[in-house]
Amino acid sequence: MKTNGALEGLLIIAAATGAVGCKSKPVPAPARAPVAAAPAAPPVDEIDAKVLKRFLPVGVTETPPAPDSAKVALGRTLFHDKRLSRTGEIACSTCHTLTRFGIDGQRTSKGVNGQLGARNAPSVFNAATHIAQFWDGRASDVEVQAKGPIMNPKEMAMPNERAVVAVLQGIPWYVEMFGKAFPTERKPITLKNVGDAIGSFERGLVTTSRWDRFIHGEMGALTREEKHGLKVFLDAGCMACHTGPQVGGNMFQKVGAVIPWPNQKDKGRAEVTKSPTDNMVFKVPSLKNIAQTAPYFHDGASANLHDAIKLMAYHQLGITLAPEEINSIAIWMRSMTGEIDPAYITAPEMPPAAKDRAPVTAAN
Repeated sequence: MKTNGALEGLLIIAAATGAVGCKSKPVPAPARAPVAAAPAAPPVDEIDAKVLKRFLPVGVTETPPAPDSAKVALGRTLFHDKRLSRTGEIACSTCHTLTRFGIDGQRTSKGVNGQLGARNAPSVFNAATHIAQFWDGRASDVEVQAKGPIMNPKEMAMPNERAVVAVLQGIPWYVEMFGKAFPTERKPITLKNVGDAIGSFERGLVTTSRWDRFIHGEMGALTREEKHGLKVFLDAGCMACHTGPQVGGNMFQKVGAVIPWPNQKDKGRAEVTKSPTDNMVFKVPSLKNIAQTAPYFHDGASANLHDAIKLMAYHQLGITLAPEEINSIAIWMRSMTGEIDPAYITAPEMPPAAKDRAPVTAAN
């Protein structure tokens, strides 16, 4: 008959003292619980080579032309020049700090007079190869995108192109550099050329990580733990959206595809296309440098990478990941943190104006 622990203890005592009247075999003491073993190492995960190819460029890629050094130098200076804002206090680099992987760490960024933007500022690193620019994809490329914040009333708030041109024409260095960068144009200082120059600079904002070396065949570039995290990521189905050379950035997707996203105020791409089918549709963000670019999502809803992974699995896939699965995916994601060329991102000395700048008004 099976006894409980208390009775079993009494029988042991009785047997030892002879209190039990009949002869009986001593009852053995309960077995000692085994000492907890150290956590097992992640299994050795073999990743299908065909799957890895989905992170590589599709088709034959042509070698891009060498960048125009004059245009890149001009764009670098414009990117950092606060005089492109109405108050002279905001530059592209204010919201896209290059020493912080192209973000400012704020849920939404501050523009002129402290006005808050509507969406989180995404990283400018590796962005030039995305399907489109801005969360809602309203700009086709980085050259078009670069003009947007300059004219946005909540960001840099320049009133019109005439005001932008007037500021730049008052700075001799810009007059010279626009002439070198756009030598065939009679009037090279234009808002379009401002965007083209900044875009040329941003196309050089590229990072390379151990992850990049891994998908190009260097199997030892990732640790055993990182490969396991990749396997968890793939098994969960995350690759349905996060694929291609930038592990994202190549499609639009509804946020809250399975379970509605809590914040329904921003309708996303529907504001551009005016189509109800695009409600809550946004560009899928790249996972390159993701461990360094919090807060996450278009609304900056999460400041923690583990929380962001949890939310995506729940709202996009309808699954609840275990804490160890989330941790494994985060370990793999950190392998995508790339190296930044410090010489390329160093802010140049701002060229002086020929005279004190007059306040920018709508009449400029």
